[in-house]
Amino acid sequence: MSRLPGISGRDVVKALEKVGYGFDHQRGSHIVLRQAIHPHRRLTIPDHDEVARGTLRAIIRQAGLTVDEFKALL
Repeated sequence: MSRLPGISGRDVVKALEKVGYGFDHQRGSHIVLRQAIHPHRRLTIPDHDEVARGTLRAIIRQAGLTVDEFKALL
């Protein structure tokens, strides 16, 4: 299992935008992204300086990506 880097919520958003997710809305310190193509998944990304590794791993899994695919987007 690959080790995840410590990255900010904004960097997670930038990486996910490369695979078809777009900004839907923000409420407080959480950014909600929506997938433009089917299945129109929604992801909630904490807008923190560093996203916890477990949270980041869950976001990657919900996006339908592997850790290595995600790291290639950074």
